[in-house]
Amino acid sequence: MLKIGLTGGIGSGKSTVAQIFEVLNIPVYYADKEAKRLMNEDQELRSAITRIFGKDAYPNNILDRKYISSIVFSEPDKLEILNSIVHPAIKKDGEAWLQKQTTAYAIHEAALIFEAGVNERLDYVVGVSAPQELRIQRVIERDKVSREEILRRMSHQLDEETKMGKCDFVLINDEDQVLIPQVLELHQQLLTLAKQKVNG
Repeated sequence: MLKIGLTGGIGSGKSTVAQIFEVLNIPVYYADKEAKRLMNEDQELRSAITRIFGKDAYPNNILDRKYISSIVFSEPDKLEILNSIVHPAIKKDGEAWLQKQTTAYAIHEAALIFEAGVNERLDYVVGVSAPQELRIQRVIERDKVSREEILRRMSHQLDEETKMGKCDFVLINDEDQVLIPQVLELHQQLLTLAKQKVNG
């Protein structure tokens, strides 16, 4: 089985792409969603987060993401510390999930595939690319946040050109080129590559 990464900057539409793959019966591991789960369920992670951010991190015994976000985006060193404990946990959890899949290929979807070093364990990485202005507009509509807030979030991710340059395949989601045919074509390519790996 091939292990495929799926990444893209904030607002690129990688979740939309992931959902198209799911319609094609390809299982997808959503790193952000699983990170939330692990930060609530994994006792080691909870203890480490409480040590760093204090007991206000878990009011009512549930992680307060807004509180954590407000700290990490104004104190970059805290973000680095948080990533240094969450990324390894996600890497391990994602790897265990991939091992259980039985399809020709399975997908690990994450914004920070390269930043977290997840790509080292994958066969290929697919990037979803969109112009910055369009990405900003999408996130403003989706998250109801300010332009400044989005630019701040973007500054914590690899820039678009660098990220896409590291990917093996790139899908363009600029609202000019239709996305579904691109995904269908890539799906066929990945099935072929998976078959070659089995027969290799």
